[in-house]
Amino acid sequence: MRGLEAGLAGHLASGETTLCTCWKLVRRDGLVLGFTDHDCLLEFGGLTYSPASGLDSGEAPARLGAEVATGEVLGILTDAAITEGDIALGRYDGAVVESWRVNWAEVGQRVLLRTDTIGESVREDGVFRAELRSPQQGLQAVHGRVYQSLCDAQLGDGRCGVDLNDPARRGEATVIGLDDPYRCLVSGLESFAAGWFAFGRAGWSTGKRADLSDPVMSHERTGAGDVLGFAMRVADWIEPGDTLVVTAGCDRRFATCRDRFGNAANFRGFPHIPGSDYVLRHPRNGDPLDGRAVVK
Repeated sequence: MRGLEAGLAGHLASGETTLCTCWKLVRRDGLVLGFTDHDCLLEFGGLTYSPASGLDSGEAPARLGAEVATGEVLGILTDAAITEGDIALGRYDGAVVESWRVNWAEVGQRVLLRTDTIGESVREDGVFRAELRSPQQGLQAVHGRVYQSLCDAQLGDGRCGVDLNDPARRGEATVIGLDDPYRCLVSGLESFAAGWFAFGRAGWSTGKRADLSDPVMSHERTGAGDVLGFAMRVADWIEPGDTLVVTAGCDRRFATCRDRFGNAANFRGFPHIPGSDYVLRHPRNGDPLDGRAVVK
């Protein structure tokens, strides 16, 4: 059972309370915002909690065990606080939200109720609704090694070891046009081979998507320049003149790791383990079914 600070416990026992809820929101880019359902500004912990365009809590059922507990908060979209554009751009995805119960007459009397992360969010009629997911969601993530033919490391991380700061593996590009809602035409990548940045990442330096990064799904070359394809719509948020830094991509196959990056020693997959398709297929003339390595 959670213990309460003596002052807050006495306030609750008095039967006549002056309580409100405060939310501290920390975005992944480091921006910190404070909101409260009280009608005046409150300040504690070095942060000011604003009632204007703030949040209101929805249903938050409590669950036993390791099941993920969910709740939601609702708020008004404004240019001064949380904008529709920032939500659509994903700047609030994965943000951490602390929910506090506070005695607004004496803010030193407070208790942290829960710490959640923002999951799905919905925008409609000038209002947003954000789902809050409890820390138990981390139990649903895959931990440890996965036995599969593809590498389970991220290109450039500590397990991979490839240096993405090498000028041969990163390029600076400028948007010169839009091919379709998911693809943009860029200049500046002429010195790289076509397909070099497929399955890589694009970090936006300027424009509406500045400081955000997106996975690059394809990299093609045309007579007009290089075309980068993305998994999400980008046409609504970029325009000619926007700049980005693109890093090399990897399809996580052993052959790519060996031939493109010379990094076979750090390959984190299991290419010698036959998959179910290999085990179940019918033998054919010429198939190497004599126990030799199946890696290509």
